[in-house]
Amino acid sequence: MRLEGKTAIVTGAGSGFGAGIARKFAAEGARVMVADINMEGAEAVATEVGGIAQKVDVANGASVAAMINAAQEAFGQIDILVNNAGITHMPGPMEQVSEEDFDRVLAVNAKSVYLTARELVPLMKAAKAGVILNVASTAGVSPRPNLNWYNASKGWMITATRTMAVELAPFGIRVNAINPVAGDTPLLKTFMGEDTPEIRAKFLSTIPLGRFSTPEDMGNAAAFLCSDEASMITGVAMEVDGGRCI
Repeated sequence: MRLEGKTAIVTGAGSGFGAGIARKFAAEGARVMVADINMEGAEAVATEVGGIAQKVDVANGASVAAMINAAQEAFGQIDILVNNAGITHMPGPMEQVSEEDFDRVLAVNAKSVYLTARELVPLMKAAKAGVILNVASTAGVSPRPNLNWYNASKGWMITATRTMAVELAPFGIRVNAINPVAGDTPLLKTFMGEDTPEIRAKFLSTIPLGRFSTPEDMGNAAAFLCSDEASMITGVAMEVDGGRCI
């Protein structure tokens, strides 16, 4: 029960890694807002973990503000934010990715971190406490070809994590990131372009431990970094990748 008495918002928690993080947080005693653009998925996970569901478009300022306000009203105080919501573009040469896809990837993966910080950091500063966890990617450390703008967005997130950590440390706010390798989640097919046994085998061959990241892996790492056990850890982008970045 390392998160007992804590409250948390997890974005993109209606499926995949976000759902795994929400489940682990609830199991560790936290009250969780399950936020997702897919309200059906958010409600299902929220029911499962005894949390509350919130529809949010993390790339939209008004929607993010409404999410933070709803969490503040429900919880009274927001202790933890996990910026997990993310998307990618289909694999392809960098110059062939459409401007629309580029804008959407940067809005969801990068602008969302700014929008949630704009709304939540003042509340955490007032409380002189708080933890923000950004779900980045091994793509921001050891990028694969043909996912250029996704890679860049995750590299941005890692740099944002470090600079947020430095700026917010005097206020008692910690900021970290986790870098998963590809997982068997709804985004996997998009990363690979198509889902075949041959392509899966090729992906797995680059991971020394020989398997994809799971939602449970992400939940375990996130619970540690967001708990008081990690009270001296800030500005870290922790690879949860089975050795992919070695």
